[in-house]
Amino acid sequence: MDTTQAETPGTTAATTAATPADAPSSAHAGHDHAGHGHGGHGYSARKDEHLKRLRRIEGQVRGLQRMVSEDEYCIDVLTQVSAATKALQAFALSMLEEHLAHCVAHAVEQGGPEADAKVKEASQAIARLVRS
Repeated sequence: MDTTQAETPGTTAATTAATPADAPSSAHAGHDHAGHGHGGHGYSARKDEHLKRLRRIEGQVRGLQRMVSEDEYCIDVLTQVSAATKALQAFALSMLEEHLAHCVAHAVEQGGPEADAKVKEASQAIARLVRS
């Protein structure tokens, strides 16, 4: 990771990484969030918890940078990479569960092309997670 990116305010590896070709655009064109009754996304109710979890993961990644800069033993670094990867996977599964339970369920209740689009979008997200 380029440390200049990590030190730039407002950017993270997630915001500077290349986007997969099958990833949805950040504009979410055609995604109607009105009528959800919460004013946001499925994760909105637990936003503080998610942000706390992401800050812990960020700390793990910063710890990895420190370990490499201090020439720590390779296996120790790899062990921490594994821990950070597992933490990100657990976060992703939590977000996916909330998306399915909230956004996809709401779209299916409404029916029509929006429901089909949400199911397809969720399937693509699952496929990306499985490949990672």
